[in-house]
Order: sequence, then C-alpha cells, then structure tokens
Amino acid sequence: MTGRLVAGRYELATLIGRGGMGQVWTAHDRNLDRQVAVKLLRPDRAAEAAEFHEVRRRFVRECRVTAQVDHPGLVTVHDAGSDGEDLYLVMQYVRGADLADHLAEHDPYPWPWAVAVAAQLCPVLAAVHAMPAVHRDLKPRNLMVRPDGTLVVLDLGVAAVLDADTTRLTLTGSPIGSPAYMAPEQAVGGEVGPGADLYALGVILHELLSGNVPFPAATPLGMLHRHVYEPPVPLRQVRPEVPEPLEQLVLRLLAKDPGDRPADAAEVHRALVPLLPAPDGKRAEGPGAPMDPTRPFRRPYAPWQLERPRPAVRQGTADRAEVAAADRAEVAAAVREAKELLDQGRITQAVPVLGRGLAVAAELHGSGAPVVHMLRKQYAATLLEDRQFGAALAQLRLLIEQAAPGDPQLPRWRGEAGLCLEELGERAQALAEYQYLLAQLADRDQGFALEVRGRVAGLLHATGDPAGARAMRHRVLADTERLYGPHHPVTAQARQAL
Repeated sequence: MTGRLVAGRYELATLIGRGGMGQVWTAHDRNLDRQVAVKLLRPDRAAEAAEFHEVRRRFVRECRVTAQVDHPGLVTVHDAGSDGEDLYLVMQYVRGADLADHLAEHDPYPWPWAVAVAAQLCPVLAAVHAMPAVHRDLKPRNLMVRPDGTLVVLDLGVAAVLDADTTRLTLTGSPIGSPAYMAPEQAVGGEVGPGADLYALGVILHELLSGNVPFPAATPLGMLHRHVYEPPVPLRQVRPEVPEPLEQLVLRLLAKDPGDRPADAAEVHRALVPLLPAPDGKRAEGPGAPMDPTRPFRRPYAPWQLERPRPAVRQGTADRAEVAAADRAEVAAAVREAKELLDQGRITQAVPVLGRGLAVAAELHGSGAPVVHMLRKQYAATLLEDRQFGAALAQLRLLIEQAAPGDPQLPRWRGEAGLCLEELGERAQALAEYQYLLAQLADRDQGFALEVRGRVAGLLHATGDPAGARAMRHRVLADTERLYGPHHPVTAQARQAL
C-alpha cells in the first residue's frame, strides 16, 4: 500500500502500527508539505456494527467533536473522512518512543519518571473529560514520549462522547479498549465515564512501577475477570522504594467502584505534585541523554539541546576503495533526490535526505571539506525553511565556527542563528547575537543592518526595555528614510513600527 494516495492528498509511506480496527501509516501531506500519521479503519470491522455508510457518517462526526479538544499533550487531528470504502483519520506525526518501548528500555522504570508521566497525563485527561468525552483506550502503546520528555496522548478519535445527542461509533454493545487496562465497569459493558480513564491511569502507573500490569492472565477473558473480582497487589510489596503516598494513590485509582476512585484528574494531579522533582536547570544534558519524562518539570520550557548527526560506524571487510565509491554514490544520490524534492516544494521530505547525505559526506571527506560545507549550507537553509529551528541552529553554529574571517556569508549565518534563537524563545541570546552582528556589519550591507536593528528593537521591547526599543526604532526610521526615501513602502513600515 506504500505510495497510495488517500483523499488525493496524503501519500502513504511506512506502516508504523496495526490494531484491531486498522492500520497507522506515516504519510506525506502534499498540500502542506509535511509529515503526518494516517489511520485507516478497516471497513469490514466497521461493517460488523452497522451499514458502512452509517458508521462512516458517525465516525466523521465523532472525529469532528473530539478534534475540538485543544491541549498540547493531545495529538492534533488534522483531517478525517472516507476514501473509497476506507475511513481515514489524519493526525499530527509525533516523534519519539511509545511508553511501552520506553518502559522496556528502562526497566526498572525510575519511580520519579512514573510520577512525571502520570502528572503529564492528568491535564490531558482533564481537558478530554471537560469536553465531555472519555478516551476509553488509555495504554502505553497510545502514549508517546517525545525526545524532550513531554508526553502526547494518541487515538482520541475513538473516544466516547458523553452527549445524549451524539450517537456513538460503537453500536454493538461490545466494549472498546484493551483488556489489560479496562476498568471493571467497562469490562462488564456498563456505563463508562471519566473514572474508567482514571482506572487505566492506575494500571499504567502500576505497570511502570512494578514492570507488569496488575491483573495479567493467559486470556483476555481471564484479565477481565480479575479486573472485576480481584484486588491489586500493593506496589511496595514488589518494589519497596516506591513512596507510600504513591502506592496509596495507585490503589485508589484501581478501586473497583468508580465512586471510590479520585473524583477527577485534577485530584490525581494534586496528589502527584509533592512527588515531582523540583526545577533544576543545572543538570547536565547532551547527546545520548535519555528521554526523561521529568525534564518538563525540572527545566520548564527549556529548549532541547539537539544531538548533532553522527555517522554510523561501518563494519565488515569490504575493500576501502569500494566503500568510498559507494559513499560518494550515496552522497550524489542524496543531493539529486533532495534537489528534486526541493524543486517540487517538498521541503519536509528533503530534510532527512540532506541530513543523511551530509553525515555520509562528513565521514568520507571530513567536516571541513568543501562538499561537506556546501551540503551543510543547503541543509541549514532547508531546516530553517521547514521551521526546525533547533536543528538549523546547530548547523549554523558549525558554519560560523568553520567560516573564514572575511566570508561574505558569515553575517547572514549569524542573523539566521539569531532568528533561530528568537524562535526558540532564547531572547537574551538572540539579542546578544544580533548586537554582535551589528558591530561587525558597521557600514556594510545597510539594508541587512536595518533588518537586524528592527529585530533588536522588537527584542528590546519584549525583554522590558521600551525606551531602548523606541530609540532603536527612531534610528531605523532615520536610516530607512536616508536609504530609501520618505515615501518608500519600507519606510512606511518602519514608521508604523515606531
């Protein structure tokens, strides 16, 4: 199915997930030149519930409702509809690892990480429940840990909408969800409310802290029976270092009666706050750092220190000349492919192609070689155009470090580095970069200098120096009138800014 065009717009690329209701693919959005995730629902499964056209209508309506939930911890729904007999849901593509893989890579899972995961999930659940809706399938495979440690909840498109006027997609009476994470009331087909999501959160916490779900069984039916009838084992019996308040919270979340669980996600969050790490900006970070879910609490809003591409280690006994020839061919192919993509305006797809070509070229020729320099310039420019400011900044820093003192492109690279810092929220660093650049420009490239001064004025105002911003705006206006004349559109813009 690779290469299939869904809805005349989404070009399927790689199958990344498969479940009972369908498949999830990475895809390229041709209209907006971006990578997305496309979920295709199997029409044969939908047809079991009712006539397909009726299921399709309800599916699209439910997606529209749930797409209104606005929270940074919830995957963004871009589009939904039908393509032939397939239902499709287009979502934001989230980079990172799902929580199940993250747990497998870090077993035993540090208990502060588990607390941080749950604390990030609580605001998302509060936003979903305020809709009002219920996720109903909260589990580690539906939770993504980003490289910066933030969590994103997936698959809200099959949530139950708690609205009497909205017909639910599930018409058979069969409970939707995963048996290992299913609340007792959900397991017996009863009424499902926000408490079912809180129960699933308790199961996830138990699994993170103990290494296993609280009610494992050989069959789904066995799991459901244990959810309904058996009490969970207290966590400190299997992991003594877990704080007692955390153990008690998990036991409350796993209560059989929804009325015995915390009242809402906000109450769960309040119980977790004392267990969260305090802010700590001094903790070292760098290449190879693990995806740490406590990072958003230790370093709130801090930009991630991106890892520079490192060439893969080559192994084997192939002749060095043959390997070098293959490398050169790979670089040339990457350059050709990237050029074709850029000519077509497919910037997002060109970025990884250029990145691979740059890494191979640097390994083959060394980081200071002219061909590497050329590729790095193109890679930085493409990253910048794709608004990947952190990655672009890393490449621009290397270009600046390796540039000769009189390189005519050096001022532009410094200006672009300042722009990246500005977009990443590092206003003080961006201001310092621009001011250093202005000192270097002196009387050269007056049009570019005016542009930089305008950005300095904006940053001065944003950082609490309105008098300095006003003085800089006056200077920009005077220089613009002298350079372009009093009636030029650029002069009018400078006057309006002042």
